[in-house]
Amino acid sequence: MCVCVNCHYVDTCLTYHAVETQHQQPHLTEIPNFEPNEPSINVNIRTQEDMIEMEWDVVGCLSFKRETGKWSKLRPGELVPT
Repeated sequence: MCVCVNCHYVDTCLTYHAVETQHQQPHLTEIPNFEPNEPSINVNIRTQEDMIEMEWDVVGCLSFKRETGKWSKLRPGELVPT
């Protein structure tokens, strides 16, 4: 799971914005302005018949500042991305 969902900076982070783009998800903000320090991203690649699926997850970041449930506060009632 992406550590960003519990990060204080999720709604302003350039890296999370890029992950949203890769997943074709709506952005928490259209103009992110926080550049995180050394984010680590895992990319899982799966093939299914004639399709290639890629899943991006931020698994570490030196700028991570825990704010449990931050993503859920911004998108109440929506399923937390996994």
